[in-house]
Amino acid sequence: MITSTFHWSCKHTWRKSAKNTMWCVIGCAIGDFGTILFFQLTQIPFPVIGVMVLAIINGLLTSIMLETFILIRQNFKFFKALKTACGMSFISMVSMEITMNLTDYYLTGGAQLTYWVVPIMLTVGFLTPWPYNYWRLKKFGLECH
Repeated sequence: MITSTFHWSCKHTWRKSAKNTMWCVIGCAIGDFGTILFFQLTQIPFPVIGVMVLAIINGLLTSIMLETFILIRQNFKFFKALKTACGMSFISMVSMEITMNLTDYYLTGGAQLTYWVVPIMLTVGFLTPWPYNYWRLKKFGLECH
């Protein structure tokens, strides 16, 4: 459903897009933070940019897995759920991942999880794609769940 008029003032759409964005943040953060934490704890010598690229890739993969799981719980068949999860907005996920990792890099030098940087990364990761997700939901009725 494509809406002929668009506005940024629909509270219902902001709430719904926030919920969708939060699921995406959770999925992305699992893979992203898990990768960074792995390299941080094991002290495997690997370039910071390499760790960050792996973190982004793993964040995208875990987000797709979480979305697939959520859709299966909503009675989607596995392949339809996987196709829907893969077809959701990669613009949203990639922008989230890049801004989270840039925030980490700017604040800590990169690939360093600390008690104070994680909430900042999650907040930036949420706020970056949220307006896009609102627009996509309001304009086209597209969402991932």
